[in-house]
Amino acid sequence: MNEKPRLGRGLAALIGDMAPVETMAQEQTQTGVKQVTIDLIIANRANPRTNFDDAELEDLTSSIAQKGVLQPLLVREISGDDDDAGEAKYELIAGERRWRASQRAGLNEVPIIVKQVDDKEALEIAIIENVQRSDLNSIEESMGYEQLIEQFSYTQSDLAKVIGKSRSHVANTLRLMKLPRDVRDLVSNGKLSAGHARALITAKNPSLLAKKIIAKGLSVRQVEALSQNEVAAPTKTIKKQKNTDIVALEKRLSDALGFEVGIDDSGNKGRLSIAYKSLEQLDDIIARLLGQ
Repeated sequence: MNEKPRLGRGLAALIGDMAPVETMAQEQTQTGVKQVTIDLIIANRANPRTNFDDAELEDLTSSIAQKGVLQPLLVREISGDDDDAGEAKYELIAGERRWRASQRAGLNEVPIIVKQVDDKEALEIAIIENVQRSDLNSIEESMGYEQLIEQFSYTQSDLAKVIGKSRSHVANTLRLMKLPRDVRDLVSNGKLSAGHARALITAKNPSLLAKKIIAKGLSVRQVEALSQNEVAAPTKTIKKQKNTDIVALEKRLSDALGFEVGIDDSGNKGRLSIAYKSLEQLDDIIARLLGQ
């Protein structure tokens, strides 16, 4: 293996086109699909997906019990224990839901495809597979992106290319990690949508507002309005008279940037602020400041 495959070319480029197992029985040598005892497979400890809907899992269990596993699990080989007589064991890279359902269905063997990948590639594949299938909730997706950035020094731009999403999508998803743990749990449990979560990022008290959303059934736009009012309210009460030079400079900067600019001058020091009305505008501001 001269070069490691690049995931930027898409998941299929790495794991290959996988047809249903029942159509590949005579082609296993070419495809690399083989049957192994299900007990030899362990879960991927780095899998960003942690929530598995029980009803959906039960439906898949019923389907597998009737028709078997139609798409092989993607695994990598790991060392077995001393008492396993040298028998290889495998760690899941992709397909944990199928693996769990197969256990529930009482299967003794499952089809697998073995790939030689390192920890970085295994995490990349796990995230991409889940994102492409829309299996991750927004918090799990954010945690997966954060893992790649912290453990493997990804930039947001590189990450966007790898997973096939826009940089603004990556940036907005990562911002969800700024929310308090109780709010993130509500998103993970499906009680709050990803749209609600993004609107809560700029809220003064996201935990309190999250409870209002659930109690009153507030829409995302209503939450955005409440968040903006929370931010705007203090500026009205503490607003002080500014000299004409500062006001003129604020106007020049506002006209140049296309966003409202505020300057609080206290002699030799002060504060420059740029107001935005949505996360997309914030992303635009950040891109300009970084020269991207």
